[in-house]
Amino acid sequence: MDIELLLLKDIKNAVISLYEQEIVDTQIQLQETRKDFEGDITLVVFPLLRLSKKAPDQTATDLGKFLQENSKSVIHFNVVKGFLNLTISSDYWLGMLDFAFKETLFGTKQATEDSKLVMVEYSSPNTNKPLHLGHIRNNLLGYSLCEILKANGINVVKTNIVNDRGIHICKSMVAWQKWGQGQTPESTGKKGDHLVGEFYVKFDQEYRREVAELMEVGMAKEEAETKAPSLVEARELLLKWEAKDEKAVDLWETMNGWVYEGFDVTYKNLGVDFDKIYYESDTYIVGKEEVLRGLDQGIFYQQDDNSVWADLSSANLDQKILLRSDGTSVYMTQDIGTAKMRFNDYSIDKMVYVVGNEQNYHFQVLATLLDKLGFEWGKGLYHFSYGMVELPSGKMKSREGKVVDADDLLEEMIEVARRMAQELGKLENLSKEEANETYRKIALGALKYFILKVDPKKNMLFNPEESIDFNGNTGPFIQYTYARIRSVIRKAEDAGISLSAISGQDSGLEEKEKEVIKRIARFPEVVNEAGYTYSPALIANYCYELAKEFNQFYHDHSILKAEEKEQKEFRLILSKVVADTLKNGMSLLGIEMPERM
Repeated sequence: MDIELLLLKDIKNAVISLYEQEIVDTQIQLQETRKDFEGDITLVVFPLLRLSKKAPDQTATDLGKFLQENSKSVIHFNVVKGFLNLTISSDYWLGMLDFAFKETLFGTKQATEDSKLVMVEYSSPNTNKPLHLGHIRNNLLGYSLCEILKANGINVVKTNIVNDRGIHICKSMVAWQKWGQGQTPESTGKKGDHLVGEFYVKFDQEYRREVAELMEVGMAKEEAETKAPSLVEARELLLKWEAKDEKAVDLWETMNGWVYEGFDVTYKNLGVDFDKIYYESDTYIVGKEEVLRGLDQGIFYQQDDNSVWADLSSANLDQKILLRSDGTSVYMTQDIGTAKMRFNDYSIDKMVYVVGNEQNYHFQVLATLLDKLGFEWGKGLYHFSYGMVELPSGKMKSREGKVVDADDLLEEMIEVARRMAQELGKLENLSKEEANETYRKIALGALKYFILKVDPKKNMLFNPEESIDFNGNTGPFIQYTYARIRSVIRKAEDAGISLSAISGQDSGLEEKEKEVIKRIARFPEVVNEAGYTYSPALIANYCYELAKEFNQFYHDHSILKAEEKEQKEFRLILSKVVADTLKNGMSLLGIEMPERM
């Protein structure tokens, strides 16, 4: 059992016995003892003074004596200004390590048919451009969140909503019609999403030129931006598409098909997947039906130009357009339809949207609109809001082509991993195929860890070189620690040393050994907290702390050259549990662990 759960029970018994008072768990504050003090777990005594009616030091001493005499786990205590530092017995730590050694997926829970069902939406790409660095953070956060929820015994549906319709899609289509000269991915040798993205950039360039020309002949900027010929064509094409014009639909299907093939390659290389994909070209129809129902029922209203709006002032929000004057829908309309389809398709207990913090207001509006439409789950939607990834040069702009392309970044990361590993003399004993696969794992591990170790709510600056550092708080450092342990275990196996159970080890533990076990013991708690707070960063930084603690132990103590057979076997088991825990923890981040580095 978790040491804190054991102590909670023992401390409640102590309070009842000493002060004839009953308390609840929330009144008991336990924390890890600071490294500059003796002890393992510290009880903050101040909240208990109203029960003891004694000074802090005396209360701590009373409780410490009681626990030392009556708790099987506590063997010693000391008091520092109202803080009770408890030393936990080696028998407990050894028992905990033995439990972790025997449990294949220590620290995680398995979902059952009766477990809650959570749907997580992430990625949400537009089919007018390839995935970029911002999409990478979205995909990595979404995928990791799903894995963490599953590790907490929750059933998860990983879903993607593809933005495959709208004026932005039509801009790429118009550009291809006007300047494409029949180009295809096959004829150009380009990934389909890249080719279509180039036409989106081309549209913006030509559109800006047209606006400038109209302004030169005296047209106001706002009018010029509306009447630029390319934009007029894009709007006309959108109307044709919504009217199911055969030529418009054929071109849309062809260009989207190119993009999907490109996306599939990027998703595979990034190591993310989905259980269910929705398309806005389907969901916007359902959304329009819901908006029109809301209009009929007086929930929404229509302006003189026939556009449909929602008045959300009662919820301290603004007026929101739902259908344009020409009858075409907006993002909000299709999000209403998507939500309805999802709850019809699955018995969802919770819906989580992994979307950047620039859309905070959007999701407040969506939840309010769904509630107004009478969907009981409307207000229960959760927006997993995360910060933007920025570059030294500032924010990325897709329409101007100023982005870090996801495919280019992945290739660059692999090349940086190759160069740095070769400079350090790593992987020299591997075959070319093994080395290339290891470079891939290091590169992706570096990328994923660098992004996921940051609090999701914060903006971050991405630096490829810094991420592939084999020292410090990086993915490669943790991967190298894992590979080092696997190397030690292979040598032990070659020497005929079996790892079956902790036996023969006396109750004494070296301080460094105990510190490693204490770090291992926190894994279930960290997994639980990461699932509760939706924070992959907790898992990432835990893995770093465990790897760092093990390396300090490894530096100070021999494993295979330990003098006593029992000590050698014990340290091998300790090392194996560290490796397994690192592998399990990093897998929750979508990171693979190389066996050799």
